Amino acid sequence: MPSIDIQVLEDVFSAEDKADIIRKVTDAFGEVAGQTIKAGTSVRIHEVRSGSWGYAGNILTTEIAREMRARG
Repeated sequence: MPSIDIQVLEDVFSAEDKADIIRKVTDAFGEVAGQTIKAGTSVRIHEVRSGSWGYAGNILTTEIAREMRARG
């Protein structure tokens, strides 16, 4: 069945936030794929160490991600 992997920087999301992400991603996938497939959907959140992620040559840190999240 479907397997969805989500990567985030460490220490940006609480355990409650991650549980909410897992539930909502599963629900959204189920809306498109159907309830039978939803029942077999696996969602994993992988936390990447601060400073070990970058884009366009810029290094992301937990502090930067927290600031981004605070801006909404």
